[in-house]
Amino acid sequence: MPSTREIRRRIRSVKNISQVTKAMEAVAASKMRRAQNQVLATRPYAKKAQEVLSYIARLNTTEGGLDALINERAAIKRVGILLVTADRGLAGGFNANIIRTAAQFMRRQRAEGKEVEVVTVGRKGRDWLLRYDPVVRAEFMGLGDAPTTNDIAPITRILIDDYRSGRFDQVYAIYTDFVNTLVQQPVVQKLLPVEPAEPSVAMAPDYIFEPSPEAVLTEVLIGFTEVQVLQAVYESSASEHSARMVAMRNATEAANELVDDLTLRYNKARQEGITRELMDIVGGSVAVD
Repeated sequence: MPSTREIRRRIRSVKNISQVTKAMEAVAASKMRRAQNQVLATRPYAKKAQEVLSYIARLNTTEGGLDALINERAAIKRVGILLVTADRGLAGGFNANIIRTAAQFMRRQRAEGKEVEVVTVGRKGRDWLLRYDPVVRAEFMGLGDAPTTNDIAPITRILIDDYRSGRFDQVYAIYTDFVNTLVQQPVVQKLLPVEPAEPSVAMAPDYIFEPSPEAVLTEVLIGFTEVQVLQAVYESSASEHSARMVAMRNATEAANELVDDLTLRYNKARQEGITRELMDIVGGSVAVD
């Protein structure tokens, strides 16, 4: 059994770790609340933007080919992926889950004979790709907790330009959808070409385009696609902070349980030491007598 001095040293060390994890939990909780408010505030707008995009894509079937972003390619040979991960770890299984989802999706695409390239948002996804599968088209890091459209614009521009130029035949976004504090769900969402709404789906009141659909189509497609990318980053940010808060809470609880266990072992070791000392005193007294 370790000595009481060694056990005391371990208790101090574990207590210091628990203080760090508790502080990290508090920071993550604060960031999570802001990110949660942000994602809930922008989600209705992103959903409506997606509906408008689907409506515009359906116009393609009645008004002719309007834009390359809503034209499905006859043959799919190259697939672009927007992979959104975190810049830092210590978030439980957050990064591992989204990377696993991306890896499975990439394997399926390659099994079908398609080439894959990835635009990464976040250091963890970039590092994983460079280590195991270097197909990084572009990388973006350090967007912060509240990125703006100015931060997202270069990402969207790369995806749109590569699709229009024919480098990509399809573009997908792989990110973590924020469900609640305890549940975050990896999602694979098709960005380009824009999926048209089903003919059976009743649309909202008809949209009026002035001066014409052709005149506003390009700006609308780029702007609303940018909204989808921004929302994916917001969802991932809220999920990351939630996962980190839960992970740090679990680490703090585990550290406290370990302190209790070590304290019990310390008391037992101390009691054994006292007993041995008493036995030595009694033995010495008997020998003197």
